[in-house]
Amino acid sequence: LEEATFQLQQIFRIDISIALNILGVESMRAGHCRTGFTCFKLAADRGYSKAQFNVGLCYEHGRGTEKDLEKAALYYYHAASSCHPMAQYRYGRYLLQHSPGQQWDRLQRALTLLEQAATAGITEAQAYLGVFYMRGLQPREKRGLKYLLLAANSGDAQSRYHVGVCYEQGLGVQQNLAEALRHYREAAAAGNRHAQERLK
Repeated sequence: LEEATFQLQQIFRIDISIALNILGVESMRAGHCRTGFTCFKLAADRGYSKAQFNVGLCYEHGRGTEKDLEKAALYYYHAASSCHPMAQYRYGRYLLQHSPGQQWDRLQRALTLLEQAATAGITEAQAYLGVFYMRGLQPREKRGLKYLLLAANSGDAQSRYHVGVCYEQGLGVQQNLAEALRHYREAAAAGNRHAQERLK
């Protein structure tokens, strides 16, 4: 009986959190940002990862509350700890951009989170990692190209342009101008200005 009671309490807690998160989304859509933030926060404080991510967004962009990047990072961290892919991306990016002196363990943690998000199909994480590995202090061009291709194949025109640059310059792949041209054309057709200029 105790186990059944505990299970019912868990289900009730999760259902309330889901309902609060939905109310938050609807409030935001209607332009009631403060109400939306309050709903997200109530659900987040119950441990619901989707709401934790939404609270992070609110703090990051100052929607319904004051803008506060440290609080945003804290909520992204909680959601990322529950394997929320977009939170993994945002928190990983935060760690990279706000690491004092690029501490090694913090850098590794950030890359692990970004790679988890990229593996989960988050195009932004794939594109970010692609550029990071291409331009880092110790470039890992093959790895960078792998992530750029994943993002490009998910429809990211900027990544498609970068893939073209890789083929044109032989970064992480054997130089192939015909292949570079193909990627530039695809990126240009998707509206990428850099690719359009490169084609000229």
